[in-house]
Amino acid sequence: MPEPPAPPAPELLQRLYGEQHRLCATPNPQLQLVLSQERAVDLIELEALCDAVGWSRRPLRRVRKALQNSLLQVGLWRHDPRLPRLVGFARCTGDGVVEATVWDVAVHPLYQGVGLGKLLMVYVIDQLQGMGVERVSLFADPHVVEFYAAQGWELEPQQRRCAFWYSP
Repeated sequence: MPEPPAPPAPELLQRLYGEQHRLCATPNPQLQLVLSQERAVDLIELEALCDAVGWSRRPLRRVRKALQNSLLQVGLWRHDPRLPRLVGFARCTGDGVVEATVWDVAVHPLYQGVGLGKLLMVYVIDQLQGMGVERVSLFADPHVVEFYAAQGWELEPQQRRCAFWYSP
């Protein structure tokens, strides 16, 4: 069995992903994943991720503008020192003080089912809490709202599309 790769040098990770990156534990030691809000997201790569999860296409100019107007963008990257790959994503809008809304949460199907979506959401909430945000809402497709309920999000009364998180 091959040896797992050595952990990437902290200087390399900081250069590629910024100071607030977070390495993710994975069940496969050959796979190194990093969460970052500082690494720029390539629109073509984001579109490929959205295609992989079955979302309808949006005009790239509108996606670019949405990203520019977001309070927070978080990428989940498969680490490769030459060409990191985007395998997960989430973004938030809001005032950055009291309230925020989470949008566009996606994890590539090849990486689903091992807790990466949960790690992504924990990272998002950590970053929002660091800003002082007290309430977070999100809108999700009906078939994934239980994912958020399992993480402690409160579902709207009909439990169809909307969930809420409140600062403890």
